[in-house]
Amino acid sequence: MSLSIKKVIAKPDHLLVIDFENGEQGTLDMKPYLNFGVFKKLQDQNEFEQVRVAFDTIEWPSGADLDPEFVYNKATRVVQVAT
Repeated sequence: MSLSIKKVIAKPDHLLVIDFENGEQGTLDMKPYLNFGVFKKLQDQNEFEQVRVAFDTIEWPSGADLDPEFVYNKATRVVQVAT
């Protein structure tokens, strides 16, 4: 299941907080991916913080981007309980 990403916020320690089109929110820890290819540039927190939404997914000016299906499947979803 692939969902468009509506909002992304970079947090300290290479975490992303992501809002999906279905109303869910998730957190993606990027640390496991920062030793590969174009993602190495994102080890610099200043580079990492330049993340933005592009079309239905996220990207960085360095050329790194992530498939929305990957993001959705790897993100830990925050479940809000109705009161």
